[in-house]
Amino acid sequence: MQKPITGGRAALLLALLPAAPGIAAQLETVVVTGSRAPQPLSELAASIRAVSSEELQLVRAVHISEALSRVPGTWISRGNGQEHLTAIRSPVFTGPGSCGAFYLAEDGLRLRPAGVCNVNELSEVNSEQAARIEVLRGPGTAVHGGNAQHGVINVISAPPPGARDASLTLTGGPNGYARALGSYGERTDNGAWRLGLNTTHDGGYKDDSGYDLQKLSYRHDAEWSGVTLQSLLSLGNLEQETAGFVIGQDAYEDSDRQKENPNPEAFRDNQFARWYGRFSLDAGPGVLSVTPFYRYQDMRFLQHFLLGQPLEENGFKSSGWQSEWRVALDDALELVTGLDGEWSTSFLQETQRDAVPGNSVLPAGKHYDYEVEGLNGALFAQLAWTPLAATRIDAGLRLEHQRYDYDNRMLDGATREDGTPCGRPGAPVPCRYSRPADRVDEFTEPALNLGLVQDIGGGQELVLSYAHGFRPPQSAELYRLQAGQLVADIDSEQVDNIEAGWRGTRETVSWQLAAYYMQKENIIFQDAERRNVSDARSEHRGIEYSVDWRFADTWALAADGTYARHRYDGNAPLQGLPAGTGIDGNDMDTAPRAMASVRLRWEPREHTTAELEWQHMGRYFLEPTETHDYEGHELLHLRLNQQLSRHFSWSVRLTNLTDEQYADRADFAFGDYRYFIGEPRSLFVDIGWQL
Repeated sequence: MQKPITGGRAALLLALLPAAPGIAAQLETVVVTGSRAPQPLSELAASIRAVSSEELQLVRAVHISEALSRVPGTWISRGNGQEHLTAIRSPVFTGPGSCGAFYLAEDGLRLRPAGVCNVNELSEVNSEQAARIEVLRGPGTAVHGGNAQHGVINVISAPPPGARDASLTLTGGPNGYARALGSYGERTDNGAWRLGLNTTHDGGYKDDSGYDLQKLSYRHDAEWSGVTLQSLLSLGNLEQETAGFVIGQDAYEDSDRQKENPNPEAFRDNQFARWYGRFSLDAGPGVLSVTPFYRYQDMRFLQHFLLGQPLEENGFKSSGWQSEWRVALDDALELVTGLDGEWSTSFLQETQRDAVPGNSVLPAGKHYDYEVEGLNGALFAQLAWTPLAATRIDAGLRLEHQRYDYDNRMLDGATREDGTPCGRPGAPVPCRYSRPADRVDEFTEPALNLGLVQDIGGGQELVLSYAHGFRPPQSAELYRLQAGQLVADIDSEQVDNIEAGWRGTRETVSWQLAAYYMQKENIIFQDAERRNVSDARSEHRGIEYSVDWRFADTWALAADGTYARHRYDGNAPLQGLPAGTGIDGNDMDTAPRAMASVRLRWEPREHTTAELEWQHMGRYFLEPTETHDYEGHELLHLRLNQQLSRHFSWSVRLTNLTDEQYADRADFAFGDYRYFIGEPRSLFVDIGWQL
């Protein structure tokens, strides 16, 4: 079995790959994410789970949530089509800047510029044809910095082949679902390349829904005159008809409403492009790596979840570089240091076609039209010290500066587009949407990590770590204001994480166990008056586990899960709460305490694999007062892969085997329960050809 590559250096525990032959070799896995260079995973004080190429081939995810459901402490909450929200050691965050809590990357490079995140941005990476997906849980390391507050999701591109290689996989499923994944690659005199094509059509389970999606990945690796190059071009296009929340308590249990779409007019169109080239060469006593990159994105979508359903248009262009210099100072001490930089220009426009009847503060016309020029620079250093053969100590420090130069291209203030106030004649009031005057905002923050890995013998290790992370405000939190607020005086969010873990391998069993405690301060939120403020606090603590037991030659059992509490620390005046409402110590909304994936795997012969997965989602509250909740659910999925010959294979996947009625996500807002209803039992069939 090909060994997966994972990485990360800032938290504590290595999570285990699912059952497969050769368990004892898993702690020898090579890692890349922690310091942007290969390392043995066993050396890292990091809480990482790698979804390997074998797992991705078995799951063949229609939505990335299916692949990442087996990562402890991680929940990719599925919306409609390609939409999603992310949770890693956290509740599911919502709001324009909530996505800033996570570092979402491709080959170590952020998918979007600093300060311009999007909650659905994992749909912009070709995870369907990835070599693996690495998830680091907890604050990132010195090579990540801002936005790696709660974790890192790093999609690793498929490398070029060692010889000419071609493959084609065709998938069919319910509601007109059809997907073609094609790949071709060759080796040349001084390198190799691979082209991956992904085209998908989904007719949509809900009424008036569905999407067409195309992605292209071209990777080229080369070497000449002592210089190595790894480059990747990623292109994509999404055209989606979006289904909205279904409203009403326990609506997901009503069979007649499961296909209901209250927003047939909603849509999302998105185009994106990314390129990087990673050059490495010997430089003095060490190795220097420099990675220039370029990104582009343009999107239009109807905000069907807002009154008035305004149309949002946004996009960006960005370019920059990552760099590192790796040098061995002596036999026991290694230094990795680097300088990162990025320039971006982004825009956002919001326009409402019609006035909202009976609501005088939501006028028709343009609400926002602004540009932001962003500059991001960081200097980092990471030390790895091995004072004893069985002891490794890591220490990292990063100093990062973020600058926003904001240009409002409309009239300043909380008025209509033409400058007139909202309200009735003779009774003017501010409009809901407020536009600040042109301004410059700057944030400078440190991030640091400390880790200890102690080999205690017998194939076991103890791990301790501490990490401090941060995230500057996103541009939307600073300039997309409401309710007459004209200056968002908000600070960077701060997080501190302490972790302890135990991992080991004994004959046919491998295990990983981690316990963490995390505190966050300066949390950015909208208060009861719709102002963007940053004075909330929260507390996060939990236990995460991964166990892999090959209990017979052809049978294995794997489990990944978490039990955690995510709670408010103080009585923040959140939007929608009556004044003086006490929420101190309450569970945060959309924060299940328990999540798990347990998988029974059977490999009766070399080219046959069957897997039965039990997926558990625990109960969670839907708002801060703990008055409304979702009871959780249990799902079963059955998968079978069969290699028919050297060139042909087929697979069958039966998702939601018991036809459970459930919600992919539930919440409570504007006095109503709202659900993204999960899909019923579904059969997918894949036919594969390999050169």
